[in-house]
Amino acid sequence: MTKQGRVYIIGAGPGDPGLITLRGVECIREADVIIYDHLVSPEILRHARPDVRRIYAGKRGGEHTLVQDEINRRLVEEAGNGAVVARIKGGDPFIFGRGGEEAEVLREAGIPFEIVPGVSSAVAVSAYAGIPLTHRNHTASVAFVTGHEDPNKGKSGLDWPALAGIGTLVFLMGVKNLPAIAENLIRCGKDRATPAALIRWGTTPDQETLTGTLGDIARKAEEGRFSPPAVFVVGGVVGLRETLNWFETKPLFGLGIVITRPEAQAEGFAKLLRARGARVIHFPVIRIAPPESWAELDGAIDRLESYRWLIFTSANGVAFFFQRLRERGRDIRDLKGIRIAAIGPATAAAVEALRIRVDLVPEEFISEGVVRAFTGEDLRGSRILLPRAKEARDVIPEGLAKMGATVDVATTYRTVRSDRDAAELLSFLAEEKVDAITFTSPSTVAHFLGIMGPDFHLPPKVRIACIGPVTEAAARKAGLPVDILQERYTIPELVDTIAAHFETEGQLQNSKKMSPSRKRGPRSS
Repeated sequence: MTKQGRVYIIGAGPGDPGLITLRGVECIREADVIIYDHLVSPEILRHARPDVRRIYAGKRGGEHTLVQDEINRRLVEEAGNGAVVARIKGGDPFIFGRGGEEAEVLREAGIPFEIVPGVSSAVAVSAYAGIPLTHRNHTASVAFVTGHEDPNKGKSGLDWPALAGIGTLVFLMGVKNLPAIAENLIRCGKDRATPAALIRWGTTPDQETLTGTLGDIARKAEEGRFSPPAVFVVGGVVGLRETLNWFETKPLFGLGIVITRPEAQAEGFAKLLRARGARVIHFPVIRIAPPESWAELDGAIDRLESYRWLIFTSANGVAFFFQRLRERGRDIRDLKGIRIAAIGPATAAAVEALRIRVDLVPEEFISEGVVRAFTGEDLRGSRILLPRAKEARDVIPEGLAKMGATVDVATTYRTVRSDRDAAELLSFLAEEKVDAITFTSPSTVAHFLGIMGPDFHLPPKVRIACIGPVTEAAARKAGLPVDILQERYTIPELVDTIAAHFETEGQLQNSKKMSPSRKRGPRSS
């Protein structure tokens, strides 16, 4: 039986990857083919299957990668061949998008389709700028208007006198026509002193907001070289921005933070950073791989009953150990009588997710802390299993051996260098979009420098953030100056420490009358 193809026309929202709907995510995960526009966040594409075919159909600088007729043809062709197609569009597909046209073509071709609404930039961008489109004390009417009309055409398709009487006006794609828009509104009775705002790259960490009045906003935009994509808002509600501005005041707003840990493990870290306004740059320098041989771990699993303690030093170790346990035909019941230690709360959470109780978590989440946590234990004659990475330090086995224990170290996984290209990060550095690079293990430090090469020089404004003293020591040994180090060695605390560092740095610069606070000075020697 031939597979029935279909098309999902999905609104991805205006930029913030968190603004896509749950239904939109479901459809992307189901898709065999994705056809996406320029303004669709790369984070949204992460919801797709690894084997999905991606077709870029964006327009940038007036240049189309695929013209609309070609997009229509590809939609019909791919779905006609039995593929599930996700057509992902910025904002909402039915608000100044061409989703309606695409749906008409699909209907004519007999291709099943579904419209998945998205959060329109008209609504979201204004909200992220702290501008409510309606307000009981200001206006009860709002209109969404295209700003893309050709100002040279003989007659406008817009009813300017009617628009001038509406409380709040939101123009999309109107930057190039801004002088004509303002002139038409003023000519038809809109007070030139009416508050107005331009919001560029709204809902993203690159958001910029320019405020003024209907009479001077075009001049300000020209002087400030304010370029698309932007939303233009006109109305008394713009005056509320000073009070309601919530997004651009986040502690890490506009700052670019590089995550070097494996991509599969980075989402929680990225989520915490984005919640504080950061621009997250994924640059995984390592990947987690199985050991070259399972011999050590298999031997340990075969004699599980001999162990008194099982110590996990990472969530990766937990995942690989229990996967291999199942592959060997055993399960958690075979851990009866064995006590469990975890190096920190994240590792403990990975164990407890399997409904296994953790008996010991040290106060200090490093190998030395694990050893100290056993100080009160009589380990004489005890056998301990330590499933860990191949590259780990020997602090735990050596420390516990001094207490009389026999420690079996079993290589459970390896960290190997990823295939990321240095040019990818160098482009962000050249554009001054990187404010901090984070390292969460010594291996991320080593493989980062391996990828970047011997000629890499850290720009003076870029801060280095490390989790824990071991990673810090590896960074300093490699010649990287560590600026940010938190006291407790967890990802949430690292994010808090990064935010506190930049807040303090901004305050110091403000005290020196350096504005805005996000502009970082050179690293002090």
